[in-house]
Amino acid sequence: MIENRYLFNYVFEDLEEKMVLMSGPRQVGKTTLARDIVGKKFSNITYLNWDFGEDRKKILDLRFSPDSQLIILDEIHKYKHWKNFIKGIFDKKKDRFKLLVTGSARLNVFRKGGDSLMGRDYYYRLHPFSLAELMNSKKKIQVMKELEIPPTAKSGIEFFNLLLKFGGFPEPLLKQNERTLRRWHHMRLERITREDINDLETISELSSLQVLADNLPGKVASLLSVNSLTEDLSVSHKTIQRWLEILENFYYHFRVYPFSRSPVKSLKKMPKLFLWDWSQIEDNIGAKLENIVASHLLKFCHFLTDTEGYNTKVYFLRDREGREIDFIITVGEKPWFAVEVKRSGKNVSKHLKYFSDRMDIPFLFQVVMEEDVDFMSDEIRVISASRFLNALV
Repeated sequence: MIENRYLFNYVFEDLEEKMVLMSGPRQVGKTTLARDIVGKKFSNITYLNWDFGEDRKKILDLRFSPDSQLIILDEIHKYKHWKNFIKGIFDKKKDRFKLLVTGSARLNVFRKGGDSLMGRDYYYRLHPFSLAELMNSKKKIQVMKELEIPPTAKSGIEFFNLLLKFGGFPEPLLKQNERTLRRWHHMRLERITREDINDLETISELSSLQVLADNLPGKVASLLSVNSLTEDLSVSHKTIQRWLEILENFYYHFRVYPFSRSPVKSLKKMPKLFLWDWSQIEDNIGAKLENIVASHLLKFCHFLTDTEGYNTKVYFLRDREGREIDFIITVGEKPWFAVEVKRSGKNVSKHLKYFSDRMDIPFLFQVVMEEDVDFMSDEIRVISASRFLNALV
């Protein structure tokens, strides 16, 4: 569908200066990006996966090909002393070869704890395919400025519909087959719970955690009540909190929290939950639409943080009277733009204007399912999702 991934140039350039660490969900394309895309820029590479016994022995023995220009170490964070290990490799061999470290489960969590890699690494989070990436959209993103929205293209509508149905993970998206999609859903959850989590976490009731994961697609785009989940699964509040954190660390879902610096006081502090694979949402098109927008916005924020160093985050707004904005993007905790997601553009959201007047939000969008929609109404740009998402990453 496309030859390169959206992080390719950034990873390749940063390898000239430091080692690069890249994490992301299982089967999001990390190995392909590292070995088949970045690796093509080098005449000789060595790829070693910690999960394979023979590769593991080569890693520990430092048996790398003397001609290698790039060393790719996959899943090495599962080794207890991995940070000191790669720190030593980088310090001693950085003039001889480049070092790219990839991993899925908890690489970011492990990276933050223990010994520091300060000054030695750049870190990236690889996301599933998005509309702008499929469109290979070329635009300049200027933080705190108006988004540059490319002209409407028929392929944008086609790609949006494919993403909505099959999600952004490479295998089901590229095959575009409903049977493949169903099998993908089953195998992905099985591998996350039975393999990834079981390898790194001690959970006595793994089947109950899997039941929790099965229930989460029905909670998408709603305020997440842990108390409700404890009743559904008959386990403690503390246990549900821990399981939710584990599933989040393993890229099953992510949570969007209320904007705490809002002058409009929120009645509830609960987050909203979204899935990394929105194609799992089957019966609620409104929740699915909100999830695909949430995922694109998270990818947008992670991209600006990882590539440019901006403190960019996605929140939502909700006050005591129930007025709500689905998403607000901030830079350094200052509002940049707000997004309300609706099926139709017939009724323009009054809540967008209400919050904007009280919080000075520079840009307002109402993103709708309908095609060929793009107009201004009281400082709010009402726009089709297939156009708006192309303005992101």
